[in-house]
Amino acid sequence: MRYPELVSGTLLRRYKRFLADVRLDDGREVVAHCPNTGSMRAVNVPGCRVWLAPSDDRRRKLAWTWELIELPQPDGEIALASVHTGRTNRIVEEALAAGRVEELADLGTVKREARVAGARLDFRLGDGEGEASYVEVKQVTLREVDGHGYFPDAVSERGRKHLEVLAGLAAQGHRAVLLFCVAHEGIRGVSPAAHLDPAYAAALRRVADQGVELLARECRFERDAGRPVGVSLGEALAVDPGRDLPVQRSI
Repeated sequence: MRYPELVSGTLLRRYKRFLADVRLDDGREVVAHCPNTGSMRAVNVPGCRVWLAPSDDRRRKLAWTWELIELPQPDGEIALASVHTGRTNRIVEEALAAGRVEELADLGTVKREARVAGARLDFRLGDGEGEASYVEVKQVTLREVDGHGYFPDAVSERGRKHLEVLAGLAAQGHRAVLLFCVAHEGIRGVSPAAHLDPAYAAALRRVADQGVELLARECRFERDAGRPVGVSLGEALAVDPGRDLPVQRSI
């Protein structure tokens, strides 16, 4: 996926969930749309460099959209992370259509937003009305003090419902997959966040035993002279359902 030409600045604050104040590198202060309804734990860090997408659409209330943030890591490196959850499914869809997720290649047509069992899952793979594979995608950006990635970043009843739907599909003989899209360069493995949502962690461990497949893929960001210009789904990362983190601080 290619980004529009992004503009950099410094995050001042995020507020009212959907708004962020940013000081652009030219000194202007702007209000950007924050396309993320979650807690943004560990990626809402004032003072960090952020990347915004501009828009000249006069119908929009805000001319800027917050896309990415650069986060300093304990080793001195800078990790890029996406805050735009609306980009996640497009990144995964491109990879599925191109057969770049080996475990899910050659399964037929990729259909978005499959409605099953009173819920909406992100993708249905298959042709016709016969046996199908279902994929639910979750973006991961929470990197905790142990250097590991965790999901969710807050209590998620909707996430637990998706797990139950996937387990029901697996029981019916369908292939049911939970795919973690890791949109933080500093994360090299994923686990359920039992320290934030113990019910979700217990449910994930249970459905994994019931046939739901757990996959994780990194996001590979492309840069041109330091500017992010694109992102694609990259290598597989490990999913460890049994890992726990008792500490409730994040970096």
